[in-house]
Amino acid sequence: MHLASLHIYPVKSLRGLAVQTAELDALGAIGDRRFLVVDRQGGFMTQRSVARMALVGASIDDARLTLRMSGMDDLHVRRAPDPGARLVPVRVWKSEGLKAEDCGDEPAAWLSEALATPCRLVRIGPAFIRPVKPEAALPGDRVGFADAFPFLATSDGSLGELNRRIDSMGAGSVPMDRFRPNLVIGGCKPFEEDSWRRIRIGGIVMRAGGPCIRCVITATDQLTGARGVEPLRTLAAFRRDPDEPSSVRFGQNLVHESKSGFLRVGDPVEVLE
Repeated sequence: MHLASLHIYPVKSLRGLAVQTAELDALGAIGDRRFLVVDRQGGFMTQRSVARMALVGASIDDARLTLRMSGMDDLHVRRAPDPGARLVPVRVWKSEGLKAEDCGDEPAAWLSEALATPCRLVRIGPAFIRPVKPEAALPGDRVGFADAFPFLATSDGSLGELNRRIDSMGAGSVPMDRFRPNLVIGGCKPFEEDSWRRIRIGGIVMRAGGPCIRCVITATDQLTGARGVEPLRTLAAFRRDPDEPSSVRFGQNLVHESKSGFLRVGDPVEVLE
């Protein structure tokens, strides 16, 4: 098995980037979900409720985040924490009162126009602390603005089996970007990742956090924002969560036990437990 592709999402729920290498820190892959779009109450915004977020591209270099949308000038935002930034409380699911840095009025105005709804952009800085949920954490396990875990892994084998079933129903295949993984594993059997407890990717050891429950974002075209019924319809036929039958699973959440180092496309993947 090997790391077939590697992805980061600079701003939660905006478009992601395929990268060849990612450096790790305590929160996960550096550059992954370090920015967040929030509503007037500081609540996190995602494609679940604002499908237009799929239309906004996000890229990073050493100094800045760049946002792009058709018909608008590019927006550049300081990437590094700003000691002078206003700290605001934000919420991601049940994590409330997280201290994030407000990125200012210009990004807020740009995103409010792009998404056709009032919002602001915030960034992780030194004041931000968010532990992984206790039932899945060990001391020192932290996460950024991701839903719950630092990493999400899927596999080419699982997508292949899912698309085989979708095709058999006369519907069109779905691409991997619908699932917004960080890590795509090649060379394993369909849904083999469900059984992993600990794995090593290159020199990085990761621990399973549990299956990923999928939402309407998987049915959202990541280039157009259009919504359909696949893959949720097909997943509901064979991938229901036994503990929550109204939910479906695809992919494995992971916590990195190695808090520093690098991941590289092509790294070997070894199951430890």
